[in-house]
Amino acid sequence: MSADGLRIATYDFPAEASDAPVVVALHGFASSATTNWVQTGWTRHLVRAGFHLIAYDQRGHGASDKPHSAADYSMELLVADLLSVLDTHGFDEVALVGYSLGARVSWHAALELPTRVTRAVLGGIPDGDPLTAFRADDARAYAAGGPAVTHPLTNTYLTMAEGIPGNDLEALVGLVEGIRGGPQPDPRNPPGQPLFFATGSEDPIIDGSRALAAASPHAKFFEIPHRTHFNAPTSRPFRERAVAFLLE
Repeated sequence: MSADGLRIATYDFPAEASDAPVVVALHGFASSATTNWVQTGWTRHLVRAGFHLIAYDQRGHGASDKPHSAADYSMELLVADLLSVLDTHGFDEVALVGYSLGARVSWHAALELPTRVTRAVLGGIPDGDPLTAFRADDARAYAAGGPAVTHPLTNTYLTMAEGIPGNDLEALVGLVEGIRGGPQPDPRNPPGQPLFFATGSEDPIIDGSRALAAASPHAKFFEIPHRTHFNAPTSRPFRERAVAFLLE
């Protein structure tokens, strides 16, 4: 349960060793733990590497509760959900693996929980706020059965949301409304832990990701060959480089 009473679905992939280091995986917008991490081979690879992996569906996604109000979504609440997962499972220190939205949450968690987060993999993370142009009114009208949305950015997010069966469009629009304008990854205030940034070579946010990596005191950057924002998690080189970083 989250601090404000929502059910958060978690998935436990234990290692053979009882004292194995723990990794927590945070998926991207409109995705889920299963889509982002199980179906792409990350869970198998991390467990084989000796990690105890916990993945969870962020609020508004997967099997977790999906409130519709923007007030139920903020970066502070998303980080608080991660803390609830750590405390529920009794983990004092963990590494994080996040992609897109999950990477943004991981960035802020590293800042706010420096004694709990030891290092982080941040995939597909831009600087600044990419959601300022999102047309929430048009998106909510469409989710309620209204006309198709022609605004490019808004339509892209809606297409992502509709791409996975079981997604709740109104909840995901509420999430966008709740987190935009809030705390954003800021190169002037990076986390101090070791960070591994990775972004697809065909992803338009790559320059922003590089800027964040360059500003972070203990960071590496990997350009994922021939990948966009949407298919980068399926990249084997990304997975292998990330696991090697986590093993350092």
